[in-house]
Amino acid sequence: MSISPYDSFNLGSHVDDSNQAVEQNRNILLTQLANASAKKIQWLNQIHSSDVVNITRCSTEPVTADAAYTTQTNLPLAILTADCVPILLVNQQATEIAAIHGGWRPLAGNIIENTVAKFTTPRSQLMAWLGPCIGPNAFEVGIEVKQQFCQLDKQFAPAFRVAGQGKFLADLQSIARIQLQQLGITAISAMADCTYTNPETYFSYRRDGQTGRMASVICISS
Repeated sequence: MSISPYDSFNLGSHVDDSNQAVEQNRNILLTQLANASAKKIQWLNQIHSSDVVNITRCSTEPVTADAAYTTQTNLPLAILTADCVPILLVNQQATEIAAIHGGWRPLAGNIIENTVAKFTTPRSQLMAWLGPCIGPNAFEVGIEVKQQFCQLDKQFAPAFRVAGQGKFLADLQSIARIQLQQLGITAISAMADCTYTNPETYFSYRRDGQTGRMASVICISS
């Protein structure tokens, strides 16, 4: 188990935590998965891109991308976050899944659309889950961030509120929800917890700087 400032269940291997502690934490997570047939978890090397990788077998090394898609059973896909919104997708038949790292840069780069394009299922049959992230009262950004989204579509304007001194408060979950709905995905559920304002429960990079990472995992059971 990790110690401060990563205490106690850090799953990120890139944040200067002890490699032994991270490996132990990841093994604990693997044993907690309901699907006992899962032998490994596919981790990503997330770089705030809009790149999506199709996973056909589990790699021992992280794959560089910010979203992963698979049709394979017993192959868990994981997304690491500490303020960005994790987005999990599944079709109604539970034969296609994806995990998306929803930072503002990937979202502005249309990572959701890029991921949905991997699915063969009609979009109306896809379901999405939005995980805990930095909330709309805590995520302060510059005007350039708002402009990037509003240049994509004016529908994003309500996701930004004036914070003063040229800054805005951005609602990541709202941005993701708008993008999903624009793609025809309406079955959307979410955990509205704010990572920034809940230090006893969640890691937050904006709040602490040096901190751990949480994982959101999705898997097709055999």
